[in-house]
Amino acid sequence: MNDAKITVPALLARKQGGPKIAMLTAYDATMARLLDEGGADVLLVGDSLGMVVQGLPNTLPVTLEEICYHGRAVARATHRAHVVGDMPFMSYQSSVERALESAGQMLKTGGFEAVKLEGGVRFAEHIRAIVSVGIPVLGHVGLLPQSVHAMGGFRVQGKADADAERVLADARAVADAGAYAVVLEGIPSELGQRITESISIPTIGIGAGPACDGQVLVCYDFLGMYPSLKPKFVKHFAELGAQIVAATQSYVKEVREGSFPDAAHGFASAPKKQPAVETGGKAVLGLPPKGYGPASEDS
Repeated sequence: MNDAKITVPALLARKQGGPKIAMLTAYDATMARLLDEGGADVLLVGDSLGMVVQGLPNTLPVTLEEICYHGRAVARATHRAHVVGDMPFMSYQSSVERALESAGQMLKTGGFEAVKLEGGVRFAEHIRAIVSVGIPVLGHVGLLPQSVHAMGGFRVQGKADADAERVLADARAVADAGAYAVVLEGIPSELGQRITESISIPTIGIGAGPACDGQVLVCYDFLGMYPSLKPKFVKHFAELGAQIVAATQSYVKEVREGSFPDAAHGFASAPKKQPAVETGGKAVLGLPPKGYGPASEDS
């Protein structure tokens, strides 16, 4: 595997020359190191951390400071992959100035190499302004988790013709504004292919079909750590959830029965030193001192 650092120009080149972009989320240094070693091209510190790390029902409460905190952890452990951070809800929507300030903070204090924001036509001006100051932007259209209430839940977008045209227009606006790639989430496969063929920047799908220029999954999903929650677009490449439960059960059993820790998992005391004794004015180990024991005939 080529271990060269993944850059924005390198990702743009994938549109024509391939290979497809493999993107995963990461929220901590340990996971980032493992995914980076595994060959992931892009690591996204997503605002999905609100759901999979913090246990919240949606992504809306996640703050800019929290994204930057997790970003620093991921950036420290990543050497090859391109590191992107989600711009949280209301960190950019209110104004172009607010978007610039938030994006700048993410690069300065979060360790990110690019930012991702949701929305198309409505936020093209925001994307253009952020790109103009040298901050790469990854777009996101289709199903928008930060608009979960407006969309009536996590619902597939672009099924009807009019909705499909709206998603396509959003993707084109993102590309025209200068984004280097765009995430397509929760749209029909046919629409994913149509958008991919219609714009000049790479598309990264999550529930958008196989024709996209890349794919992204939440790391805990592809590792099978949520066995009871498996959206249609998710494939488990491992079943770590079941393995973690089984390992925990084994640990608890051995602790309770006293078989862990055993001698192999303990530390020995330092060996005791033998006392030095004097013989004829000299210290000698292992000999009794002069005058010790029964009196001799010469005493």
